[in-house]
Amino acid sequence: MPLLRDADLAGAFDQAARSYDALVAANPGYHAHLRRSARRLGLPPDGRRLRVLDLGCGTGASTAALAAVLPGADITAVDASAAMLGHAAGKHWARPVRFVHTPVERLDEAGVSGPFDAVFAAYLLRNAADPDAVLATALRLLAPHGRLAVHEYALSGRAAHRAVWNAVCGGLVLPVAALLGDGQLYRHLWRSVLAFDTAAGLGRRVARAGFERVRVLPLPGWQTGITHTVVARRPARRPDCATEEEAGSGKPSDGAHPGTGTGTVPTGEETPR
Repeated sequence: MPLLRDADLAGAFDQAARSYDALVAANPGYHAHLRRSARRLGLPPDGRRLRVLDLGCGTGASTAALAAVLPGADITAVDASAAMLGHAAGKHWARPVRFVHTPVERLDEAGVSGPFDAVFAAYLLRNAADPDAVLATALRLLAPHGRLAVHEYALSGRAAHRAVWNAVCGGLVLPVAALLGDGQLYRHLWRSVLAFDTAAGLGRRVARAGFERVRVLPLPGWQTGITHTVVARRPARRPDCATEEEAGSGKPSDGAHPGTGTGTVPTGEETPR
């Protein structure tokens, strides 16, 4: 079965929206891991006066993580699935959240504009037809030194972790999804992880997109080696904004100085500074 993309994927999420929260609630650590990734943004804990963009918010689990970690932040949450977004918008929020129904590729048309202090993307990139374009959009919408956190199923590359993923999907997730009538979506989700970047490869992809201080951080529990947070920072000046003098001199532009740490590291609790 080919991977689902664009309208087909949004339609599959629409169909699965009614049972999605119940399935993720059965995943040990799912919500705690999202909160951990939100903390890894390294933002002030109250979040006051900060603008945060939640890309691919689904039914609002990632939005809830951001709201818990940054209770004073102004959060905009977007998703391409109308049904998933409807479930998210229908939940109780201590602070108003702006929910916008749009694919990431059409944020401008939907009135979503920067600058944002942080962009959070959970379980989004591997589902995107063009993940590099999504990262380019995040870079464009971030303020200078704004933070990025990509929370994603990205396997370590070790055979043992791939085997755990296949065992969990084949022995638990797919049979339950089939009973609920959502087998098509969850077969896609299983295969999309196998086809996507390794964790290190995802870190390199983020660095190639122009972000600095990229860190690839593990998550605990059964998802060790399966789910990672990639955190990074937008340079003070985007790489494509170098002046003619800088471009001709061979010297780095502001925000692209030597030693900014664009390489990736697999472990630790570092956050971009």
